Amino acid sequence: MNLLRLPLLGVVLLSFALPVRAHQVNLSTARVALTADRAVTVEVALKGSDVDRLVGTNVYDAKADAVDPAAVDAAAASILAYLKAHLAVTAVDGTACAAGTAAILADGDGVIYRNSFACAGVAGDIVYRSTVLTEKDPTARQVVLVVQGKSEAQALLDAGNTTVTLSAPAPPLWSTMQRYLLTGIVHIFLGYDHIAFLIAVVLWARRLIPVIKIVTAFTIAHSITLSLAALDLVVIPSRIVEPAIAASIVFVAVENFFSRDIDSRWRVAFLFGLIHGFGFAGALREVGLPTNAIVPALAAFNIGVEIGQVAIVAIVLPVLGLFDRLFAPDRAKPVRATGLVYAVSAVITLLGGYWLFTRAF
Repeated sequence: MNLLRLPLLGVVLLSFALPVRAHQVNLSTARVALTADRAVTVEVALKGSDVDRLVGTNVYDAKADAVDPAAVDAAAASILAYLKAHLAVTAVDGTACAAGTAAILADGDGVIYRNSFACAGVAGDIVYRSTVLTEKDPTARQVVLVVQGKSEAQALLDAGNTTVTLSAPAPPLWSTMQRYLLTGIVHIFLGYDHIAFLIAVVLWARRLIPVIKIVTAFTIAHSITLSLAALDLVVIPSRIVEPAIAASIVFVAVENFFSRDIDSRWRVAFLFGLIHGFGFAGALREVGLPTNAIVPALAAFNIGVEIGQVAIVAIVLPVLGLFDRLFAPDRAKPVRATGLVYAVSAVITLLGGYWLFTRAF
C-alpha cells in the first residue's frame, strides 16, 4: 500500500497496536492541504482489506496482497458513500465547505480517496473531521499530514479525537478591502430606498456646490452611525431603522412641494444620513467584518457606498439638466420644470409611504 508520506509516528503506532485479524491494518493516512484562497484538498489512503470490512465490498485479494482495480471501480459509489458519511471539511460552526467531485483510485494493496473543498464562503477556521475506521474500531487511528503553504504538521485522530483545526491563512489586506468596497457599491445600487432618498433630495438642485454639500453631509452622517453600529457600540433594531428610513424618504419628497431651498438641504441630508447609516450597518452585519481587518474593511465598505452615491447623483443630475433644456420656454435659459419635480416627488412619496406602511405594520 502506498501510504501518503506515512510518517514515523504511524509506523510506531502500528507496531504497538493491539493484535488484529490478518490483513486488518486499522490505520489510515490523510494529507490535508489548505491554500491561501481557502481551498482544501484531501487525500485519504486505506488498506484494501479495511475497505472491504468497512463497506462490505470485495476489492482486496489476500493471496496477491493487492486490490482489483476493476472491483474498486465497481464499488466506487459504495466507498464514496461511506467516506462522505465519515469525512467532512467544515467551518468551526459546522457550516460545510462546498465539495468538489471525489475520486476513488486503486493503489497497490489499498484505495485512495481524493477530493477538494471550497471554503471561501465560510468564516473562521476550517475543520477537517474524520471517523473513518475509528467508528468501526476504537483502536483504529488516522495519521494526518496538514500542509499550509510551506509548513507541514502532523496530527493523530482516533475514536476520542476526530478533528483537526486548520488555521486559515488571512487573505491579503487589499483583497479584503476590494471585497468590501464592491459590497458597498452593490448595496447602494440595490438599495432602492436609498436611491429614492438621494433622487428626492437633489430634485431642485441646479448648481454643483449645494449637491456637494448634500452628498458630503449625508456621507459623514451615515459613516458615523454605520461605524458605531458595525462595531456594536450603538445598535438600533431594524424594526425601528427600516420604517425610519422610509419616513425620511416621505419627508424629503413631500418637502419638495413646499420648499426649493436647496442650499440649506444639507442639514436634512445630515440628519437623515444618521438614520440611513444604521440601515447600511444592517447590510454590513449580514456580511460580517473580518476580525483581522475590521477597520480597513469598514472603511472600504463606506467608500464603496460613497462611490455608489456619487455615481447615482452623477446620473440623475445630467438627466434633470436635459429635461431642463427640453422643456424650458427659452432653451438659452433653462429652468427646472416644476411639474417634473412635483411628478417625481409624488411617485417617491407614494413609494416611501408604501415602504413605511409595510415596514411598520
